[in-house]
Amino acid sequence: MRKLIYYELLKIATKPRSYIGFAVITAIVLLLETAMYIDGQTYIEFITQSLEESFDIEGKFLNGNLMCFIILQTLIIQMPLLVALVTGDTISGEAAQGTLRLLLTKPYTRAQILWAKITAGSIYLLLLLIWLGILALGLGLLIFGKGDLVVLKTEQVIILRENDILWRFMLSFVIAFISLQVVASLSLLLSCFTDNSIGPIIISMAIIILFTIIGTLDIPLFDHIKFFLFTTHMIVWRNLFDNPLDFNLIFTSVGILIGHIFVFNALAFYYFKRKDIQS
Repeated sequence: MRKLIYYELLKIATKPRSYIGFAVITAIVLLLETAMYIDGQTYIEFITQSLEESFDIEGKFLNGNLMCFIILQTLIIQMPLLVALVTGDTISGEAAQGTLRLLLTKPYTRAQILWAKITAGSIYLLLLLIWLGILALGLGLLIFGKGDLVVLKTEQVIILRENDILWRFMLSFVIAFISLQVVASLSLLLSCFTDNSIGPIIISMAIIILFTIIGTLDIPLFDHIKFFLFTTHMIVWRNLFDNPLDFNLIFTSVGILIGHIFVFNALAFYYFKRKDIQS
């Protein structure tokens, strides 16, 4: 099984599209951090000018913790596409190239092959998030220094002490991993149904966009189904920066995300084990 996972990782490593995610994350993070380093203070003063009329703000408002929070809000929304680019052709790409049938002649069951592909996709996703963490949090703290985190919300201002922030970011990345694993599972499931490597990627993004639109529209009919859409719960990481924390909400959303992963993977196994592979 280890050898099979290794080969799947090797396949991912040899595809140029696998590096698009790392390149995009690097470019966006460096661009944001450079812009904030040059003009960040002006931007912060513009954002906080209304607060200064009511509060005395002391200390370093712009710091590495704030930069990481801003970057997460910017990139987590875009990362599903970067994940689907790699996991979306896990099965269909090989079927289109004719290598899937050859793989099935090896002494591996279809279940083992699919597990290896799921595991390899998860490792790729983990590496992507580790790289994001290094650039967003590590480099952010190095450039902008430490400090308390001020989270501005519509009806409240939340101030989190410096020693109460790191664990929140760590859990945020864990939830981000689970959220993006839903996307990986969905795109892999769709990949089982076609021999077109581009189709699952496009359909995955179309589903995410559709669910996101439904989640943002304030229509009574949609209010009944928003709770069951995985996109509704993918942003629950933001609730880790509330004070006090609503653990019930967080655990519920994480449970629903894990449920989606289980269902998507179960369907993928069910279909792939019965799939008629002719090329």
